[in-house]
Amino acid sequence: MAPLEPAPVVGEAAALPPYRVQVGDLLGVRLQTNPELNEDVTVRPDGMISTTVAEDVPAYNRTPAEISTALRDGYRSTLKDPHISIVVRSFAPNRIYVGGEVSNPGEFITVGPNLTLSQAVARAGGVKLSAARSGIFIIRRGPGDRPQALKVNYLDVISGKHPEGDVRLAQYDVVYVPRTGIFEMYTFWNQFIQQFVPVSWGFTYNANPQVSVQR
Repeated sequence: MAPLEPAPVVGEAAALPPYRVQVGDLLGVRLQTNPELNEDVTVRPDGMISTTVAEDVPAYNRTPAEISTALRDGYRSTLKDPHISIVVRSFAPNRIYVGGEVSNPGEFITVGPNLTLSQAVARAGGVKLSAARSGIFIIRRGPGDRPQALKVNYLDVISGKHPEGDVRLAQYDVVYVPRTGIFEMYTFWNQFIQQFVPVSWGFTYNANPQVSVQR
């Protein structure tokens, strides 16, 4: 049973992983001893940034400290001992996409922590009765920009059997909710068989040992 009142937070919050810069983030490049070179740059779609002194420095998926180190190497050709810090001035919104058997498929934009799977499905209006809840797919771009299909048992999540399966989505993830096999069969029957088979004909289609549709 859920408690009537939420328990107070006790102790210190767990340490969070360092923020990694995303495409569209606005970064402030600050030089302690050379403020005339201070500037703001946006992470380009190719994941790079360019400043007045350094061009095409990788920034995507790097921490601000890692970007600072990379910029120091580029600035040493101009400055003897550059002291550079990176400040994230604004964050690009997180974008995820939900399609398939949900009420309101589309793109969903958030600022802050990425949505979890159940939150994304809720944003999309929830799954339809025709949804295969035990096999929802997350399509994610992996190394080399190659798509990966990750399967999640959404039914176990919403039933409370395995709540830890409510994974947090990554930027640009696509959540696809497929139809059940039974609903696919019903659609085939409704769209094709009924149009061409006379009603007086007998017809039985076994989808599995427990379920059958008869006319």
